[in-house]
Amino acid sequence: MNDDSESTPGDDSRVEWREWGPEPFADAAETGRPVLLFLTATWCDDCHEMLAETFGEPRIAANVNDGFVPVKVDADRRPRVRERYNVGGFPSTVFCTPEGELLTGATYLAPDGFRQILDRVRETWDSRGTEAGRVPRALANAPTPAGDLDASIPRHFAGQLTEQWDPEFAGWGTDAKFPLPETVEFALKRDRTRATRALDAVQAHLQGDDGGFDRYAAARDWSDTHEERLLLDNAALLGAFARGYLYTGDEAYHTAATDAADYLRSELRVGDGYGGSVGPDGRRRDLTPYADGNATLAASLLTLVACTDDETARRDAEGVLRYLRQEIVDDDGRVRHFADPDAPTDVLADGARVVRAFTTAAQVLGDGVDVARSVADRLIDRLGDEDGFRDGPATGVGLLDRPLRPIDDGVTLAEGLLELSVLTGDQSYRARGRRALTAFAGATERMGAQVAGYGGTVDRYRSDPLVVAVGTAPGSDLHRAALRVADHEKVVVPGADDAPDGTAVVRPDGEPAEDPETLMERVAAATE
Repeated sequence: MNDDSESTPGDDSRVEWREWGPEPFADAAETGRPVLLFLTATWCDDCHEMLAETFGEPRIAANVNDGFVPVKVDADRRPRVRERYNVGGFPSTVFCTPEGELLTGATYLAPDGFRQILDRVRETWDSRGTEAGRVPRALANAPTPAGDLDASIPRHFAGQLTEQWDPEFAGWGTDAKFPLPETVEFALKRDRTRATRALDAVQAHLQGDDGGFDRYAAARDWSDTHEERLLLDNAALLGAFARGYLYTGDEAYHTAATDAADYLRSELRVGDGYGGSVGPDGRRRDLTPYADGNATLAASLLTLVACTDDETARRDAEGVLRYLRQEIVDDDGRVRHFADPDAPTDVLADGARVVRAFTTAAQVLGDGVDVARSVADRLIDRLGDEDGFRDGPATGVGLLDRPLRPIDDGVTLAEGLLELSVLTGDQSYRARGRRALTAFAGATERMGAQVAGYGGTVDRYRSDPLVVAVGTAPGSDLHRAALRVADHEKVVVPGADDAPDGTAVVRPDGEPAEDPETLMERVAAATE
């Protein structure tokens, strides 16, 4: 069943929850009460347990209803609220002032723990009121740590691949293990052995027999896995395994990618779109097709197509792109988070991934530049500033009117803008993407392997990506050969004007190649 409602399923609590919006904050201001935000998600077991056990306790519910304005937020449906009020996981139990400033917060709280924090909040509120509220540093509108894009940045992240590597169990970090697909992709080109060992660990420990990937493992040895299956995570991992196959030819990686595609098709496909998540053991599903997850899936399926000519993946990708065009992206480039008139719009995470989906489509299918350009132009106009890109419009209640500049989404957009500049010849896109990267360059030394994708994108901007211009229609032998060049940071331009008919050229001044074998020789010479 498609969950298109604002409320989350499985709410057995006695709390009189309100929906996110201006009304509960206005009521809080009028009545002099703090706001209790409860961030939950369909896939989150702890969220459902807390709703039933903690908020289902009559005295707790009565205290909450009398002393606070309780607001329940589906974190998947309101990503900008999630990014401002997530206190380290889900559920997030957050107390704030009527202006949205933070008083305190925690994740899961059993009844006794919740009573204790409730008492502390009451004491703080009674003694200090709104003066007790605070604004997180990331929302303080301080200048971003700008710097130059020099060679030290990719070199730093290459070093982090070694420094944070777990030599005993593989992966990065020595606590909980996350799959980190962007880090794997950075490593595939720069530290192949660690990249493939990480892929092997993810496949062995997080991919189930049904093909789906669990969200993460709580233990260093990849045990105690959290079995939620999120579309965004699974789509990104599908792409990482397809790129692993591109570099190695290892059939196990091909199998991992196709199994993931099969799983998503069977469990989350809704028409041409795909729902957002499957809860542990498949007990709950959110079948709302969100823009960011579907755009990531389209790009990953096209990556698989580029490596293998997988016709099922091609049909699925074309369906997702069709869904994005028809239901998510408006004619003026505005992107809805999901297909509903009241859905959040102009969210950077959504728009950046849509741009990448359609620049990938332009390279693999020969179609998509128009959508990528329309969305990119709107993002630049609406969200771009001197300090990079904001996560969305600086409007709304709570802390939504305070700018937040997420590095990961800015990097994703910078990738898309670089590819768009190559595909269109418009260098203004490259210049704008570069500004998004320089906004964070001054903080590189504080970054770890988990954001190594930033280093890879900086490397593309500094040294220029490999560009193969193909003077044939998409699907020709030359075009397919160009897509199979073992460099996932390359850009392929099918139907290019600067490649003679029936040839392919490695830009800027390579000799035309008339067959795949000669093209590979030209690529090898250009990358020596």
